[in-house]
Amino acid sequence: MNNWIRSQSAIGGANELGPLQLAWLGDAVWELHQRLRHCYQPGRSEDLHRAVVDEVKAAAQAEALLRLDPHLSDLEKDLVRRGRNKSGRGPRRGDAATYGKATGFETMVGWLFLQNPARLAQLLDQLEETEQDWL
Repeated sequence: MNNWIRSQSAIGGANELGPLQLAWLGDAVWELHQRLRHCYQPGRSEDLHRAVVDEVKAAAQAEALLRLDPHLSDLEKDLVRRGRNKSGRGPRRGDAATYGKATGFETMVGWLFLQNPARLAQLLDQLEETEQDWL
């Protein structure tokens, strides 16, 4: 399912962007990944939309980061830390720690999408392999 990322060439330029710009890009990449995962499943558009929304919420991204943590390199952990530290308080109703983890996750996804799409695909594969263990 991650062939669309695996087939990308590294674009570069990620080091010229700040953590919040990388998080903004990473959020879009993560949502597209989730949409592609769900579009092959039968169902009404509304149901597919709800399923994707559940996967792109801060809590789901924080959980994905927790599942990936043992597999992350020092560089990837540093990207997560930089994003987490720039995240701010988050939304009024949300938990600041969860929001920070989600922003860190998005920062890492954005950086990997630009610099190392093959590694991003590996991590997304890892999430899919361990998904049943977390349900």
